[in-house]
Amino acid sequence: MAIEQDVVVIGGGLAGIAATLSAAETGADVRLVSYKQPTLRHASGLVDVLGYTPDGEGPLVDPFDAIADLPEGHPYERAGTDAVHAGLDLFDRITDYEGGHTAKNALLPTHGGAVKPTARYPTGAAAGIASDTRDVLLVGFERLVDFDAPLAADHLAAAGPPFRARGVTVEFPIELSADPKVTRFAHLLDRDEPTDRGRGVRQALADRVTDHLDDEERVGFPAVLGDDHPEAIRTDLEAELGVDVFEVPMGPPSLPGIRLEDRLYDAMDEAGVKITTGNPVVDFDGNGSIETVYADRNGSRIPYAAEQFVLATGGLVGKGIDSDREGVEEPVFDCHVPHPADRYDWFDEAAFGDHPFARFGVDPDTELRPRDAAGDVQFDNLRAAGSVLGGYDFAAEKSGSGVSLATGHRAGHLAGERV
Repeated sequence: MAIEQDVVVIGGGLAGIAATLSAAETGADVRLVSYKQPTLRHASGLVDVLGYTPDGEGPLVDPFDAIADLPEGHPYERAGTDAVHAGLDLFDRITDYEGGHTAKNALLPTHGGAVKPTARYPTGAAAGIASDTRDVLLVGFERLVDFDAPLAADHLAAAGPPFRARGVTVEFPIELSADPKVTRFAHLLDRDEPTDRGRGVRQALADRVTDHLDDEERVGFPAVLGDDHPEAIRTDLEAELGVDVFEVPMGPPSLPGIRLEDRLYDAMDEAGVKITTGNPVVDFDGNGSIETVYADRNGSRIPYAAEQFVLATGGLVGKGIDSDREGVEEPVFDCHVPHPADRYDWFDEAAFGDHPFARFGVDPDTELRPRDAAGDVQFDNLRAAGSVLGGYDFAAEKSGSGVSLATGHRAGHLAGERV
């Protein structure tokens, strides 16, 4: 017997989560079916709406000014500007992120020292905003090789911010292995682990940083300041140092991304969403309308029936779009993916050129229903969201999270309304 819901969302990343929450807000009974862990834990934890135009202009001050001029087929053009606002509103209701007070981008320093335009950012990163004129001391740890604080400070200073940036590297107060995981730092700080001198690790860390302060009014640490208690850790460090403390977003694995993932999954639990993880959807029944999808559980086919479905399985990186020498495909429903027949037209010869493959994905109508090669809707009760959609280069545009929220919200809302 099939497990029945009003709406089934396939994919557990940001787009899939936004779709489940949006559908649940309509009163629909919703199930999320996800195979792998979401990519949120590998992301920075920042939410980018649009940092650069498809032509590379930017960084953009107001992403909404540029959204109106995006080309036909871009996910924002398909979903509409109202969907972008609705997706961000949904995000703001369930998180404590900063940035919701304005439509403009903020500029935040990253672990490499670049300044990134972003629309929403964790409270823990707020004191690092690049429009603040107060001088900055960046602090790295000897055994955390992914964050070179002096180099990041040099890169940040070269960007021409309205403040002085300086970086130092200190030994973490508790002896660690040569290449410890970021979660190791976080858990020691969460527990305020005693050091060999009897002090808690938070005070001991502040003592080491105090020796390097030179009138800076804010200090940036790599984003490892706790998993369970980041606010308490920042508060303790600020009290000891007498300055504002912020986290600098890091590469994968990302503590801010893990924290965000935890909060979003808690929100789905609170909304009554049923969640099934670890089983890939591999097949379906239906012709023109999808009736049932099948997840593979150790060789067994587990059926999930619904009135409406949302596809949010990711792009080429997440295997929501797949390719081989014969072509490019969407593997669950075999939705049409526009692409050149000649594989040599999939990429640009320059390593950092304009690669067509970066925009591969399904081609939806304005209700986000995937269309076939003739432009006709393939399934009347299927909608697609997030990076499974084509028509945009999320890495170059810095638009991945915004597209996921906007299209996820619209797809989920339309699905919930149709049941």
